[in-house]
Amino acid sequence: MIIHLWRYFYTNIFRFWLKWIVRLVTGKCELQRICNGTRKNAERTLRIEYSLESSKYKSLQNAVNATEDEVEKYVAFIIEEKKIKIQKDIGFASKLQLCLLQISGFRKLCLAVEDLRKQVYNSDSKEHEEQLMELWNLLMPHEKLKARITKQWCDIGFQGDDPKTDFRGMGMLGLTNLLYFSKHYPHEARQILARSNHPKLGYSYAIVGINLTEMAYCLLTKGLLKSHFYNSVPGTPQLNDFHQFYCYLTYEFDKFWFEEKPESIMYFNQYREKFHEKVKRQLLDYNVVLALKNEK
Repeated sequence: MIIHLWRYFYTNIFRFWLKWIVRLVTGKCELQRICNGTRKNAERTLRIEYSLESSKYKSLQNAVNATEDEVEKYVAFIIEEKKIKIQKDIGFASKLQLCLLQISGFRKLCLAVEDLRKQVYNSDSKEHEEQLMELWNLLMPHEKLKARITKQWCDIGFQGDDPKTDFRGMGMLGLTNLLYFSKHYPHEARQILARSNHPKLGYSYAIVGINLTEMAYCLLTKGLLKSHFYNSVPGTPQLNDFHQFYCYLTYEFDKFWFEEKPESIMYFNQYREKFHEKVKRQLLDYNVVLALKNEK
């Protein structure tokens, strides 16, 4: 109860008067102070986002929901609404526009990822089947499948003789991630697949890959990837940017697994959670960028 009262007091009374006094002293509104006093990184965009969301004016709150096409209009509206003398603060409009583009782009990315996750793998779809076959050919270039339904799928870490059953949780997002990593980092993908067959520390490559898709998805939908994308993408993040983050997770998890040397695959969930917590701690840094170097 006390915490809720404090939040209400801070948001609706104390913060309002503090902003009013600081503007009186500096001659600049909070948005201007953030843009001019914060480096071009996630901190600036996150603070702009919070400032707009915390505004008592609904019209300013709506700016964080602007589409990419509406961003320029909202920048002009904010300048007018806050009575900003733009000729005295020439860089403000472009800085604010970049922040709004990043905010809009992140929300759009969440929708795109969700749409892909909701796509059920359909073995009657030529496109889906071709992607699955491409995954096999990239990971096992010197071995041909004897049939569409075969135990050979277990060789790349699926649970049974038909991989479609393993895509139930993450849908086509799981397959797309696996395929993206194999396409853009073929050497690393085959290397990790080989390591996953270790007699003592081995794990199911594809199943773990889909599990890491779920991890990346959760980090995205909880907003924990904002700093990473606001730092690494100078504009609106795309699906490829999400796939690149997945590649980072896959590569780093394999390193983590072999460094930790679990006694058995039965401890997978325990070590997965430990890795998850490690990544979340990294994402708390305003300057964080989690990406693989030297794309093939």
